[in-house]
Amino acid sequence: MRRLILIFLVLVGTAAPALAQDDKKYDVNIGGGAMFPLGSYKDSFDTGGSFNIGATYFINPMIGIQGEYNYGKMSGPEKTILVSPTPGGITSSQLIQSNQQMNNFLFDAVIRPPQPRDRIVGGYLLGGLGLYHRQVQLTSPAVGFTTFCDPYWYVCYPAAVSVDNILGDRSSNDFGINFGGGLTFGHEVKFYIEARYHYVWGPTINAGGVATPSASTTTASTNASYFPLLFGVRF
Repeated sequence: MRRLILIFLVLVGTAAPALAQDDKKYDVNIGGGAMFPLGSYKDSFDTGGSFNIGATYFINPMIGIQGEYNYGKMSGPEKTILVSPTPGGITSSQLIQSNQQMNNFLFDAVIRPPQPRDRIVGGYLLGGLGLYHRQVQLTSPAVGFTTFCDPYWYVCYPAAVSVDNILGDRSSNDFGINFGGGLTFGHEVKFYIEARYHYVWGPTINAGGVATPSASTTTASTNASYFPLLFGVRF
């Protein structure tokens, strides 16, 4: 009987590592891909690129805490503005170009289901909060006066102003949420595909072109959502 018990314990001890969940305490991820603006946000910016680097500490084999830096850039579609040499004068169409750069710091909970060590394909879910720094750059060769309103460009001037009032850089620091998931392929070094939904709460834009966290009279919100699709490695 003792021999049978001993044999059983040896077999269990041999099989357990093959069925055990990944017991790594730390995980580093580097990746990049495309980011797709959603809703009315995509009227102001086209599909762009994204880069991310982060690290995860696993409290236990299934649950981890991830900190991540993410950079993204989206160029806006070419638009025209009506420009006149004087307010109320004869107008002509002039080109205006835009781009938005994002520097984000994300803090997420990561959940990965139990997975036998000999399985190549795995998966995970994640979600959490983030601080999003959005910077918009507007350029144009135009000179004169115009009216223009696009909340995602942080600009709204229903009355004629100098084009110089519209051009230049504007930025905002906003809070947001994100959630999504990914698939991993490999063992120690894993290739991954990840998709996440981001929603960012932005300032409101007054009719005078000023961005404020809150205002009694506003024209539009700068709340935005987008969807990155990323490819990278975890090790």
